[in-house]
Amino acid sequence: MSGHSKWATIKHQKGAKDAKRGKVFAKLIRQVEVAAREGGGDPDANPTLRTMYQKARDASVPLDTIERAVKRGTGELEGVRYEPANYEGYAPCGVAVYVETLTDNRNRTGSEVRSAFSKLGGSLAEPGAVAWQFERKGVVILPKKLDEDALMDVVLEAGADDIVDDGDSWRIVCEPSSLSDVRGALEGADVAFDSADVTMQPTTSVTLDTAEDAKKVLRLIDTLDELDDVQDVYSTFDIPDPIMQSLEV
Repeated sequence: MSGHSKWATIKHQKGAKDAKRGKVFAKLIRQVEVAAREGGGDPDANPTLRTMYQKARDASVPLDTIERAVKRGTGELEGVRYEPANYEGYAPCGVAVYVETLTDNRNRTGSEVRSAFSKLGGSLAEPGAVAWQFERKGVVILPKKLDEDALMDVVLEAGADDIVDDGDSWRIVCEPSSLSDVRGALEGADVAFDSADVTMQPTTSVTLDTAEDAKKVLRLIDTLDELDDVQDVYSTFDIPDPIMQSLEV
């Protein structure tokens, strides 16, 4: 699924620019807050908080901002209470879409997500309708500065399950619980990486053979991703490299 992975890398680069405007900051702060509320404020004893904490630091969220979010999560500071709400549906061309949100108003969030689907040629589905097409995994994306054998030597004992060739980058896949160890192994070996995150990996894919179809699907994905309450959008599309390159121009 090289097209899908390439789009994920583009989104990562776009996210770095969005972070300067505070858009990504707000989403990451919510994730830290909810992780602290659900598992406690000690990153050493709360793997989810540890992952979210590091994700926020990677995006250059100020340390005091992260710490305040942790305290709101544990109740030491007052704040809005955010709750997870997930939505499932289909984009044009039968592409499955899984949307994760953190919201303080389910009615508002549900209405915004439903509107995005209906206006852009998609449709919401019942819970469980598309979730089975994804599995939660830890994923690290890094440039191809090491060959596969050398990279495997670094991450295998740390818990990596697979290394996938995505053309100009490697994608390391592991269980979510192993992500911190894999990341630590890379850092210990001075191997730079572009991103390390827990994500929903599609187990099946829908190939988009025309630029028109690709644009329709990506327009919906981007619109959902821009909603304030939406944290992540996962989908099963695969865009062949020639079409992906035409979309980047």
